[in-house]
Amino acid sequence: MLSSNDDRIVMTLDAGGTNFVFSAMQANRPLVESFALPSHAANLERSLAMVVEGFRRVQSQLPASAAAISFAFPAPADYFNGIIVRPCNLPAYRDVALGPMLEDQFGLPTFINNDGDLFAYGEAAAGFLPYVNGLLEKAGSPKRYRNLFGVTLGTGFGGGVVRDGALFIGDNSVAGEIWLARHKLERDANAEEGASIRAVRRVYAAQAGLRLEDAPEPKVIYEIAEGRAEGNRAAAHEAFRRLGEVAGDAIAQAITLLDGLVVIGGGIAGAHRQFLPAIVDEMNGTYCAPDGERFPRLGIRAFNLEDPAQLETFLQGETKELRVPGSARRVRFDALQRTGVGITRLGTSEATAIGAYAFALRRLDERA
Repeated sequence: MLSSNDDRIVMTLDAGGTNFVFSAMQANRPLVESFALPSHAANLERSLAMVVEGFRRVQSQLPASAAAISFAFPAPADYFNGIIVRPCNLPAYRDVALGPMLEDQFGLPTFINNDGDLFAYGEAAAGFLPYVNGLLEKAGSPKRYRNLFGVTLGTGFGGGVVRDGALFIGDNSVAGEIWLARHKLERDANAEEGASIRAVRRVYAAQAGLRLEDAPEPKVIYEIAEGRAEGNRAAAHEAFRRLGEVAGDAIAQAITLLDGLVVIGGGIAGAHRQFLPAIVDEMNGTYCAPDGERFPRLGIRAFNLEDPAQLETFLQGETKELRVPGSARRVRFDALQRTGVGITRLGTSEATAIGAYAFALRRLDERA
C-alpha cells in the first residue's frame, strides 16, 4: 500500500449525525482545507443536497480531476454496493443508494465504508503496522506482520480487520463489529456498554457514589486518575481498569481468530496509560481445564507496545538459527509467537482519511 507516493486525487467525506466534513486527499495528505456542512440528519432531500454541494465545492478547488470518491458513513449499510440501510444518527437514511447516486452525479467510482474499517486500513497503510515492522527491522528481527485489527474506543466500540494488505469487509458488510461481542462482566449486555465513553462515566459514577448525570467526561476522569484533577481517584482507576478488562476480553476473542497486531484509536485512546495494561493483562489471562490446570487463553503472548520494557522484549523475540536437515544451509526464525497492542500513530481522524484514500486506490487498481 504505497499510497504516500500516489498522485491520484480522491474526494473524501467524514459523515456524522450533525455535520458532514468534506476534503480531498493526494499522496496521503489533505489537498484542500476541510469544511463542514450541516447533515440535516432527519431530512433526506436536504441531506443528499448537502452531500452533492459539498463534493461540488471540493471539486471546484482541485488542481486536477479526481480519480474517485471515498468516505466513511455510519452503519448499518451494504458498503460493497453503496447502500445506506439505517444508521441511528442519520434517521433519514433508510435503504438509500448513496454510492450509485454519487457515481451518477460525478461520473466517478464511489467507495463507502465504515469508519472503524477505514481507521484500521489507514493504520495498516501508513501508521501502526509499518511503524512496528520498522522497529522490528531496525532491531534485526526476522519477524514481520501483515495483519492488523483496529479498535476505536469512544462514543462506541468499533473495529476493522486488515488481512495481508486488504480490508476485510465480510459478505454482509459487518466484519469487525466488535461492539457486538459479549460484555465479560454483564453477560446479557454487549461489549460496547463496557468499553465506551458512557461506560467510563457509568462506572466512575457508581464507584464514587454520584448520579450518572453528575459524572465528568472521560478526559476529566483520566486527569483524576493521573492525580491532576480533584475527584475520586480510586473510582477513576477502576473506571478505566474495567474498560480495559471488557475491551481486552473482546479483543482476545477477536485476535484468536485473526492473529495480528492490535491498534487502538478513538476519543478515549489518549487515556491509554490507565486502560492499556488491563487490556493486555486480560489478553494474557488463563482458562481452567477440567482437571484444574490453568492454560493461556491465547496461543500467542500479548505485549503492551507503549511500555518500554515490554516493547524491548517484543522486538528482541526469540530468534534462532537452525540447520536444514540434509543440507549445510541454515535458516533463522523467531520462536516467540506474539502480538503487540498499541495506540494509533496517525490519530484517528487522519488514519480514517488515509484509509479512505488507500482503499479507493486499491479498488481502482483492481478494476484496472
